Amino acid sequence: MKNYFRLLRYVKSYKGYALLNILFNMLSVIFSLGSLSMVIPFLNVLFSKSTDFHPQAWSLSPTALFANFNYYLSQYIIDHGKMEALILICILVIVLFFLKNFFRYLAMYFIAPIRNGVVRDLRNGMYEKILHLPLSYFSDERKGDLISRMTSDVQEIEWSIMQSLEVIFREPFTILLFLGTMITISPQLSVFVFVLLPIAGLIIGQIGKSLRRTSSKSQAKMGVLLSTIEETLSGMRIIKAFTSENFSREKFGKINDEYRKLMTRLYRKRDLSSPLSEFLGAIVMVVVIYFGGRLVLDGASQLEPAMFIAFIVIFSQLIPPAKSFTEAYSNVQRGLASVERINKILYADVTIRDKEHALQISDFNHSIEYRDVSFAYHKGGTGWVLSAINLKIEKGKTIALVGQSGSGKTTLADLLPRFYDLEDGEILIDGENIKDYRLKDLRGLMGIVTQESILFNDTVFNNIAFGMPNVKEDDVIAAAKIANAHDFIMQMPEAYQTNIGDRGGKMSGGQRQRISIARAVLKNPPILILDEATSALDTESERLVQDALTQLMKNRTTLVIAHRLSTIQHADEIIVMQKGEILERGKHSDLLLRSGVYKKLYDLQTFV
Repeated sequence: MKNYFRLLRYVKSYKGYALLNILFNMLSVIFSLGSLSMVIPFLNVLFSKSTDFHPQAWSLSPTALFANFNYYLSQYIIDHGKMEALILICILVIVLFFLKNFFRYLAMYFIAPIRNGVVRDLRNGMYEKILHLPLSYFSDERKGDLISRMTSDVQEIEWSIMQSLEVIFREPFTILLFLGTMITISPQLSVFVFVLLPIAGLIIGQIGKSLRRTSSKSQAKMGVLLSTIEETLSGMRIIKAFTSENFSREKFGKINDEYRKLMTRLYRKRDLSSPLSEFLGAIVMVVVIYFGGRLVLDGASQLEPAMFIAFIVIFSQLIPPAKSFTEAYSNVQRGLASVERINKILYADVTIRDKEHALQISDFNHSIEYRDVSFAYHKGGTGWVLSAINLKIEKGKTIALVGQSGSGKTTLADLLPRFYDLEDGEILIDGENIKDYRLKDLRGLMGIVTQESILFNDTVFNNIAFGMPNVKEDDVIAAAKIANAHDFIMQMPEAYQTNIGDRGGKMSGGQRQRISIARAVLKNPPILILDEATSALDTESERLVQDALTQLMKNRTTLVIAHRLSTIQHADEIIVMQKGEILERGKHSDLLLRSGVYKKLYDLQTFV
């Protein structure tokens, strides 16, 4: 239940509502017991010829309350007659039931903000945590499974645990109050209740544990299902090109059928708890009726018929809250499976964070230096991607990284904004280790344009101004002009307010790339990272994008990753990488004279 109490921490923000809910629930239960207890004076006074009742000292014990009520009611009968007393009892019952239900509504009124607020806070917490998790976390997780945890698992918590939250706090109080009254009426009969009800509870508890295991499996399978859907939507072009519709349908159908089987088992186990608890409660009631009836008929006990009937009435009303509690327990067990999956995100280790008393940095003044940098994606140094890299980039210089795929170029660039953290070596900006700077300040110095344009399902304006508050339209237009994007944007139906669709699907590759460049221009960073920014474009689009990049690179320190060597011939220094090491370095003309790896790459691209 540790995960359950972790979840309840979110309720602290709503403790005022929680206290009001508890208060009104207690009042509702008290008036409910009062309305049921009216059966005792009703039977004792109206159907008994005796009016010889005596008052007792006032106290909260049921015996004293019943005795005093009987006394005053008997006096009322003497003064006004039985018909008037019957009317009085009917009015009291109506008032008690009104108060019971009025306070019940108030309790529900104040639980609603808690239920919905906790679920909102849970979603916000997960989304915020995902934004802070390092990129390495997402490399090991299915995107669809993460979506499943943030949607269906959170929804499951809302349906199961949040709906059961009030029951778990209200019904135990109801059960304790009713049991206390029953013990006062007849301790002997209450023994049967205390013996038999826990046995029924243990049986229901075993069903709940099994339900939790099945629920965990079903939620994991839902993650696989969503991953398959996401992959299908993303790869629809390939599926159709390779006529793999049947293969994809069969794969999805198999996963979907496995999910169906798990959910069928889940519903059967969940639906078993309610009728089983009711049946076991009925068995307990029959046992109580039998032994209580014998006590009354034998006359060996002081238990009066009216008190025995009241005991049965109260016990019959004890079964619904016990049943609700067992249902709530089953729901909580089912929801805890989702809580465990959600906690894998909420309590995942954020390995890249600001150190205590991190330095602020607002400008780049001197140089970037990679000093003895070695890196492996898995901790412990297995499978080195970079090995003993030493590289210095002076302010205002353009450094190009070239080499075969897998040589470590992108990894080298990703280390600069701390997408990953180093174990060996260090990276310095203006003489300070980048780990010593505030992460937000560090990344604020950099603009990144990647091979795949990362755009959002929003307007052109909002994509260019992404992450920058209070941006003026004139500034966005100026950035678009520098990126050679203004002309095609103005030809769109709503110009800068045109929605570009999912991932910019309404535009060509070159247009998407120029929007990305316009975003970097607007940010106006002193350091640029260009990762294969033109490699996926046709010749005409490449020329337009390259012109935009040339404008963007002016007066900036730039790290360029390129496959097409024609785009980096004017770089101040070209770094040739192979298997995570620097093999050659120098200007374009110098490298061509060495007859090394760079010249071979250049000749291959020139004479193909």
